[in-house]
Amino acid sequence: MSALTPLSAVFGAGVAARNALYDSGVLKTQRLKWPVVSVGNLSVGGTGKTPFTIMLGEMLQARKIAFDILSRGYGRKSGGIRLVDEKGSAAEFGDEPLLMARKLGVPVIVGAERFAAGLFSETQFSGLRPAHGGTWLHLLDDGFQHRRLHRDFDIVIVPPEDVRDRLLPAGRLREPISSLRRAQAIVLTEGASIEGLPIENQNVWRVTRRIDVTGVPSRPIAICGIARPERFLNDLRAAGIEIADEAIFPDHHAYTESDLRELLRLREQKNAGGFVTSEKDAINLAQNPPELLKSVQPLTAVPLKMELIDGDRALDSMLGVIAESLQCHVTG
Repeated sequence: MSALTPLSAVFGAGVAARNALYDSGVLKTQRLKWPVVSVGNLSVGGTGKTPFTIMLGEMLQARKIAFDILSRGYGRKSGGIRLVDEKGSAAEFGDEPLLMARKLGVPVIVGAERFAAGLFSETQFSGLRPAHGGTWLHLLDDGFQHRRLHRDFDIVIVPPEDVRDRLLPAGRLREPISSLRRAQAIVLTEGASIEGLPIENQNVWRVTRRIDVTGVPSRPIAICGIARPERFLNDLRAAGIEIADEAIFPDHHAYTESDLRELLRLREQKNAGGFVTSEKDAINLAQNPPELLKSVQPLTAVPLKMELIDGDRALDSMLGVIAESLQCHVTG
């Protein structure tokens, strides 16, 4: 990693001081009744936390393990604690919580204070706990830095870029690589290596990613408002899609009527066959009037799928750690 800039050094000192206060117990954590599994990362967006959480949720559902998702609801215009309505909008709930609710069909609760969101869920859904005595899990979305909430298992996704990156504001890292020592599982995305990582007793998992390009129009304009658009574009090209042009927007972009009109102009200029975008972008595009949305057809939202290599063993190890954590809490 490159040497710290002065501003990054100041930022890093603040992060280190905060973590030291939690590690020493000066700053206290809050514990929910049900176990918490955090899915997070070190950098600002773009590591695949949402598709990973969806994949993990599907694995839990296959085992008939009940869970909810606690999320900050980044980008929403509403306040307080809200239960995500699958028929709602990104403005009300945030694009990623809405996507997870639609994909998994489980309770997704948004709130800046994830402990309060968890209490809300435990009150609302206590009657839905498995009759066989199993435990409901909380999946904490983007939770690695949210240390106020106790977690029983910390999963951190590490793409290859993070190992070479710097701390904010010079780079994208919210914490140094050394913070991975707090995690119980480190997830390496394709191209990432354990070289340079502080691997001690953590589980090291690997994931692959793929996209489904079924129904993509010929020579589409690629619409992309995610943190690392180059990944989406590379995925399309690797799948054999010839992109007529790219329309790149900021992460979580709330598309306007003006944006859509500009996209139509670009399609005509490039003689493109239509549009292709991510599922998250499709949610943000859908906030526009239906008649305007019809004008940008054909538009295909491409699903991103993650697969955890040796997933059954990984899930077994996670559930084992959680069971031990619960036992220690009961007998402690």
